[in-house]
Amino acid sequence: MKKTDNPVRMFFLLFVVALIVWLIFNMGNQLSITKLNSAEFNSVIEENNIGLIEIRQNSQTPTGEAIIYFKNQEKYGKSEVHYFISDVNEFIKKMESKNITYILDDVPRESVFTNTILPVLLAVAMVMFFVMYMNGKIAAGGGGGNNKMMNFGKSRARIVKTANINFSKVAGLEEEKEELAEVVDFLKDPGKYTRLGARIPKGIILVGPPGTGKTLLAKAVAGEAGVPFFTISGSDFVEMFVGVGASRVRDLFEDAKKNAPCIIFIDEIDAVGRRRGSGLGGSHDEREQTLNQLLVEMDGFGGNQGIIVMAATNRVDILDPALLRPGRFDRKVAVGRPDVAAREAILKIHASSKPLGDDVDLHSVARQTSGFTGADLENLMNESAILSAREGKAYICADDINRAFIKVGIGTEKKSRVVSEKEKAITAYHEAGHAILFRELEGVGPVHTISIIPTGVSAAGYTMPLPGEDQMFNTKSKMLKDIMVSLGGRIAEEIIFGDITTGASSDIKQATKVAKAMVMEFGMNERAGLVNYGNEGDEIFIGRDFGQTKGYSEETASMIDEEVRNIINDCYKKAKEIILNRKYVLESCAKLLIEKEKIGFEEFEALF
Repeated sequence: MKKTDNPVRMFFLLFVVALIVWLIFNMGNQLSITKLNSAEFNSVIEENNIGLIEIRQNSQTPTGEAIIYFKNQEKYGKSEVHYFISDVNEFIKKMESKNITYILDDVPRESVFTNTILPVLLAVAMVMFFVMYMNGKIAAGGGGGNNKMMNFGKSRARIVKTANINFSKVAGLEEEKEELAEVVDFLKDPGKYTRLGARIPKGIILVGPPGTGKTLLAKAVAGEAGVPFFTISGSDFVEMFVGVGASRVRDLFEDAKKNAPCIIFIDEIDAVGRRRGSGLGGSHDEREQTLNQLLVEMDGFGGNQGIIVMAATNRVDILDPALLRPGRFDRKVAVGRPDVAAREAILKIHASSKPLGDDVDLHSVARQTSGFTGADLENLMNESAILSAREGKAYICADDINRAFIKVGIGTEKKSRVVSEKEKAITAYHEAGHAILFRELEGVGPVHTISIIPTGVSAAGYTMPLPGEDQMFNTKSKMLKDIMVSLGGRIAEEIIFGDITTGASSDIKQATKVAKAMVMEFGMNERAGLVNYGNEGDEIFIGRDFGQTKGYSEETASMIDEEVRNIINDCYKKAKEIILNRKYVLESCAKLLIEKEKIGFEEFEALF
């Protein structure tokens, strides 16, 4: 939308209008001129084609100029015909003798303003407009591509309004809010702390998985305290020119000092705060200079009283140690995935603006969405509303939420996809194999839904267990059962068809991942012992341990591979024995799936 109240734009419009009027006025009066000599003038008189002569006499001199208007203008076209008069009185007598009509007038004075001053003013105005226009584009461009070189060092931080965001809008993070309440109290009444010699943390880093509400929590702190909230991404500091990021850091803190007390929020700080001097993937002059300047501003010689820096990241392990020491980011607040009570509170907030049906139980939805973050839950409710609106409903039903859960967690069901009868049968037995193990193995089921309707990109079907209770720890027996469940589809294919397909590739990948973690990270293998064989996050792309990617010998690597294979083979044998004992359920479940394509808990339990 155009901003017509912009002074630069208004000046430009007035300037264009004035220029057009001036050009029309002057160009309209500037005709081509033909000057006659005495012989040509006498010839014109003899032709008797003169209609009127305008005599312009110079003031205080007998000379002048005659402008001739013809009865027939074809000879000279649109050109004005001029003739120089050496003696105006003699010329008048001659015209009277020839009975030629004439008009006597003074020579019009040349306008100094029009011919001299106005062109100069227009030229100056054009230069001024160009300068003002470029400055206006630079100021309005912010961090966009219209910025010129002079604007590279300016901060790209924006002040975000947080007046309507407070702790009441943040659900499920009660401990985190309690930890940050004293920061809010300090921003409201710093004297309460300074009188006792207390120093409030200069920096607070929020650590947690994506979507857990780190940015919302930072906004809520600013909203509760009623202070300005500067927000910027870590990547906004880094430029192709060395020194630009450091300049932006200085400019950001200068702006913050003018608005103190305030909060500076740096999102994804790992983009600029990676460990320095770490070689490949970590050495970057511009990033390191930017980080150095940030360290100086947070704990340098200059006082930044009233400025609290908050940052968010999900990769705290790769941050520079100097950034995390006391005096800079003094406090680390872990923002984890919400538990069932927190998920229910988050769902209530997102459902407050949505009409829900009587059959919707948010507690049940919270139990079903184990592992979901706040962003996942918001997306779930939004997808439910979209599905309900698409069908013209007046409110959201429990079925809409269930379908949205499948869409978000597994993928959209492709009911229109053409599947051959053989592929449908393979999928039915595959999913039935998973379902039997979910039901028979304690602690991993029971089954909620079994479907052979294709979903996502390549999934031919799915088996969804009923959600269990949130657990802080996983046990060895539970992990072994998870591996057995993953192998159930492949086992069912072998038992029924005597052949195997590529449909179990993701299941095998998941089983291998769990088995490796048991051996290499959790010390759950007798032969491997209580040793962690992981790389502790120091992969090559971070830059450390470039010459060595694993901290164990080739013999140990061979032992790890062998133990992982033994775990999977052992789980395979146990799972196959269970499915063979329930082969009649496998066949009846597959037949029911081929017929109905999707069955629920009650229908599956009835088969037993």
